[in-house]
Amino acid sequence: MTIRSTGQSWALDIALAQGGFDALHPQAKGTLEQLGHDHTDFDKVFALVQSGAMLPKAWATVAGQAEERAAHHERGGFAQTAADLYVRAAVMWGRAQYSIFDAADPRKLAFREHANHCVERLGALRGNRVRRVVLDFEGGQIFGLLHLPAGEVTGAPAVILGPGMDMIKEDYIYAAERYYTSRGIVALSIEGPGQGETRAGGLTVDLTNYERAIGRYIDHLASLPEVDPARIGMFGISMSGYWGSRAAATDARLAALAAFEAVTGDFATIFERAQPTFKNNYMFMAGYTDEDAFDRDLVARMPLGDLVREITCPVLFGIGEFDELTELEQALANYELIRAPKEMRVYENEFHPLGGTAAEVFRLGAEWLARALNGEFREPGRDVRHYVHSDGRTTDGTADPTWWLGAVPTRITDARRAQNAERVARP
Repeated sequence: MTIRSTGQSWALDIALAQGGFDALHPQAKGTLEQLGHDHTDFDKVFALVQSGAMLPKAWATVAGQAEERAAHHERGGFAQTAADLYVRAAVMWGRAQYSIFDAADPRKLAFREHANHCVERLGALRGNRVRRVVLDFEGGQIFGLLHLPAGEVTGAPAVILGPGMDMIKEDYIYAAERYYTSRGIVALSIEGPGQGETRAGGLTVDLTNYERAIGRYIDHLASLPEVDPARIGMFGISMSGYWGSRAAATDARLAALAAFEAVTGDFATIFERAQPTFKNNYMFMAGYTDEDAFDRDLVARMPLGDLVREITCPVLFGIGEFDELTELEQALANYELIRAPKEMRVYENEFHPLGGTAAEVFRLGAEWLARALNGEFREPGRDVRHYVHSDGRTTDGTADPTWWLGAVPTRITDARRAQNAERVARP
């Protein structure tokens, strides 16, 4: 626990009691629905929550109800109804285990066993089109879920679905089927170092091993007869937008990247100004209990900086205008440094979850990736920008908010100047 989180836990409890989950993540329900949470389950959970300590019990309680109902329908032969309920149960068991920051806690392990059981039953009911993936990686193991289209599939494009730091591989089951396998794309939802089962097995995240883990997942996908090794892309949200950017800069096999809510600025924003739970979680993921050591070893060295200049594949970035974890000026300055074919969308009045536009974002990301993996968006110098208004309009040609009145923050002009100088100096 960080000093700030210990001192401010009372504020978290008041926010949950008075405003529910929206007090912490405005409009996040829309995003969670894209991650397989039925809104009725969500409402049941937060009707039981008056403090942060109550979260594991609430998630586990409602998860157990969904799993019991799923088993009932499976016994009755209603396979699709049962499968849908197993998805709902799996993501809620995942939320329950996430809320406990002790990898060896027997309750965390029990919740994980229930999540695994739900996924196993889902796979059986879906004709083995949802499969666990366990890969050796740097002395440990990393875990994923492979999602296959129906029927015979050979040489298809594939997309790695990267979770945010407080997500797990099960969170993408719904999206994988809705947006990818339904259109013939193989999907692989992953857990990198520090996440889910990977963390439970003792593998923590450091400055560079997450992108190497993505490379290991690319190895696996490229070995499958169902996959075209030249058409492997990635969809990432939140921290996976960051990790995906690192992977795109260091592994040329990644053929396209769509990243939303990517944490691309300085990490003082996420670890010192945002809710203290973010720092708690990342310290757990990285295996730190000493906050000073965590700050010294990781925080100052995490920003992407000039690394994004090494990206060569087409990229799509999208961010809320008031993202709590990355200031818009930082996101746009980072975007200026990218030399690859690129596209940026800024969503007016949206926060980090992009909850008000979540369904649009998940569909757009999937459709953009499908086109990119089929060879589009590769023209040199491509730079497409949109400011997406909350009233339905879109300003094309710029991602700058209209209320800036054409004035550009210094951080962005400095990045443009640096990029122009680098372009002139490049042989």
